[in-house]
Amino acid sequence: MMEDPKTQLRRLACFLGRPFEKEEEVDKVLWRCNLERLKNMEVNQHGVDPRLGFENKFYFRRGIVGDWKNNMSDKMKEKLDHVTAMNFEGSGLGFG
Repeated sequence: MMEDPKTQLRRLACFLGRPFEKEEEVDKVLWRCNLERLKNMEVNQHGVDPRLGFENKFYFRRGIVGDWKNNMSDKMKEKLDHVTAMNFEGSGLGFG
């Protein structure tokens, strides 16, 4: 995804049955999902997730593949793995 975001986004959209009709749509989604843009939004710098109580800024780190290992404890990883497995249940998808 990081090496060729346009191609991967197009593939994802096709997989979901919602292919893009125009190149501008791809660019717009990539702009909306841009990590730097999202990190700099006021709500993400100072807001709090009402469900979990975490400050929103903690959802945004350096944006480096694999960097989660420097920011998550083993307990946090286990909880995330559990939630992900529950959400994937019955979907035919898996993770490892």
